[in-house]
Amino acid sequence: MLRSVSILRKRWPLKAPFRISRGVKTTADTVIVELRRGGAVGRGESVPYARYGECVDGVMAQLETVGSGFEAGDPDAGLLAMLPAGAARNALDCALWDLRSRETGETVAQLTGLARPARLACAMTVGLDEPEAMAAAARSIAFAPLIKVKLDNTDVEARLLAIGQAAPNSRLIIDPNESWSFDTLKAVSPLLARLNIALIEQPLPAGDDHELEGFVAPAPICADESVHTADGLNDLKARYQAVNIKLDKTGGLTAAIHLLDEARRQRFTVMTGCMVGSSLAIAPALHIAGASDFADLDGPWWLAGDWPCGLKFAEGWLTSPATGFWGEPG
Repeated sequence: MLRSVSILRKRWPLKAPFRISRGVKTTADTVIVELRRGGAVGRGESVPYARYGECVDGVMAQLETVGSGFEAGDPDAGLLAMLPAGAARNALDCALWDLRSRETGETVAQLTGLARPARLACAMTVGLDEPEAMAAAARSIAFAPLIKVKLDNTDVEARLLAIGQAAPNSRLIIDPNESWSFDTLKAVSPLLARLNIALIEQPLPAGDDHELEGFVAPAPICADESVHTADGLNDLKARYQAVNIKLDKTGGLTAAIHLLDEARRQRFTVMTGCMVGSSLAIAPALHIAGASDFADLDGPWWLAGDWPCGLKFAEGWLTSPATGFWGEPG
């Protein structure tokens, strides 16, 4: 049986700069894996993230170490076990799920028991900027039921008040990306209590989140950088009430399913999130999002262009890709 691996880099220009507390990006740099086995082809995309010590070259080098094993016919599970949780394993794992679907004639929904929703509410992100600019951005998507707000540790109240006034009917996810201190969190909590806040996402650096133990916040606090896989989830119970599952952190759909199951068992609220990437990166995550309380999957919305049969966004709702795009026989 003919087997081959292609490992590709793809740069997606953004339609506008995307700014968070760590910096600004104007492109999404991704890695795509294509697996060919017999007449079937499976694809997966990941987004290497510098916060976790990743870069495109490094992820491609990781994948090249297992490519020869795939071509030699090594078991799929053995190939995945060679890679740690992260972007490299995510691209490979998602490509393998897509490949299995096309080989077996069953959808990934059938293989996993997790349905892919045809349509779901999706958080739309307002990037970090001056309060007036953030208010204008929020006003342009005020129809969205859920808005994610990127913040740092400056002008917090001014930015929040501006967005609250610009989009009064939207629930807000506040995301400082680890930039707050515990004192900042306590200081802004009275304001957060007055706003329509759904979640407070990773306010403190992951290394400082022990300070959250015993703190009663005005909205559930959601772990992002502090949670990658199901391992150690129990240690977060005294600090967080919610977790953000991202396939680039878990290392693929397989590990994301394990994290979802464990998070549900421990009664965490669950959000499915993403890096800024294309519809190919998001399609596998839809199976997790369909079983989650919140979806933050607007990465492709930030791109100047996407796959022609990919996700569609309208008025704060996400529509799944065309049949056969990923995880379905076609």
